[in-house]
Amino acid sequence: MRQISEPARQVDVVFETDVIVVGSGPGGLAAALAAARAGVDVALVERFGCFGGNITAVGVEGFAWYRHEATIEAGGIGREFEDRAKDMGAAVPESQSLSYELDSEGFKLVADRLVEEAGIHPMLHRQFVAPVMDGDRIVGIITESKAGREAILGKMVIDATGDADVAHRAGAPTRMTPRETMMAASVMFHLAGVDKTAFMEGIKSDPQTYRDWGGGGEWTIETSGKEDEMFSPFIKKPFERAIQEGLIPAHLNTIAGTWGALHDTGELTYMNLVHLDAVDGTDPDSLTKGEIEGRRQTMLAIEALRRFMPGCEGARLRNFGMTIGIRDTRKIDAAYNMTETDVREQGRFEDSIGIYPEFIDGYGILILPTTGRYMQLPYRAMLPKRVKGLLVAGRSTGGDRIAHAATRNMSCCAVVGQGAGVAAAKAVKSNRDVGEVDLTAVQGELKRQGVRID
Repeated sequence: MRQISEPARQVDVVFETDVIVVGSGPGGLAAALAAARAGVDVALVERFGCFGGNITAVGVEGFAWYRHEATIEAGGIGREFEDRAKDMGAAVPESQSLSYELDSEGFKLVADRLVEEAGIHPMLHRQFVAPVMDGDRIVGIITESKAGREAILGKMVIDATGDADVAHRAGAPTRMTPRETMMAASVMFHLAGVDKTAFMEGIKSDPQTYRDWGGGGEWTIETSGKEDEMFSPFIKKPFERAIQEGLIPAHLNTIAGTWGALHDTGELTYMNLVHLDAVDGTDPDSLTKGEIEGRRQTMLAIEALRRFMPGCEGARLRNFGMTIGIRDTRKIDAAYNMTETDVREQGRFEDSIGIYPEFIDGYGILILPTTGRYMQLPYRAMLPKRVKGLLVAGRSTGGDRIAHAATRNMSCCAVVGQGAGVAAAKAVKSNRDVGEVDLTAVQGELKRQGVRID
């Protein structure tokens, strides 16, 4: 590959703080809030113009759609996201669970409020591009923005980019799922103009269950059996009909999936119907191709709904998410990498920083937490090797393939993020590295913040 040389330059330090959180998705937002509430100064750095990550930028509104009567959860900031959104009129009851679906636009305001109340220094519209290193310790980050290159310095850094960007560029070992076996990416969209009465009558006349997810390709699903008779807001038949009629090409048999909430205004939100294989979230060319192809498939899906789904005859596109939804890229090789056994068999750990219900969703597996089973989340899974001063929160924590299908979920990212934020704060206050922090103190603060850890 042809190369050029950039001239050396001096970079202005625009901010110094105790803890820098890079990325403001469920993991990063929870980390920033937890650290600030634990009594340290925090900067929250985000590449887009809003906080919330997958919730707001992608449009994934189903934050805790796994929740049922017997589900046991950690509580904490993740549950606070739902409660605050509900209080601010930015959430509605979710269609298949005992949770609240977060309004992707309204949650931007919820996140703003939470950040402001916690005294976090907001730094939107800044893309992380490089770590600032002192030997093997990270002491800050470099960002790019309309202001050019800027440096932000901190005593501790939390990588909540979702792709382990900070850890990877700082020299920590990471693992990447091969592109051909990555979990599918999604282009989320929302509809307007749906006849609510007619749509719901159509759903009631032909209710779908999780068993109906079966059918080849993306929709070959392994369950534990207990999910098979449970209601699912699943739509597939209109797209099968569209293929039969020649409206959708036969090879696009992955167009199918779930809808979220149907409002009295005729808005049908959180349409999770477009699933794109082999999209690498760390490759801008792959992302470009995925965004364009996803929008193309969305319009085919909408036309199929207009023709073959009751209540959708007058449906129209309301909006796309601001960016494609990525489920699977880099994961760190952590001090401890979680295993399939941990997430299937209620793993227990002395360094637990929270619990998560037995919810696995990905790589052809769907297990819902309906029996009270849960696992603990180990602090060590956030500790990258070879780099000091750094924790990794969100979906790029250490773990194998099936562990990732559990821990990648937004609500789990929030639990892990809160643990990372508290640990970073305790490390700053005790003048220790995050790898040497007093875990008893971390666990005590998490309990004070309302987190169940055992």
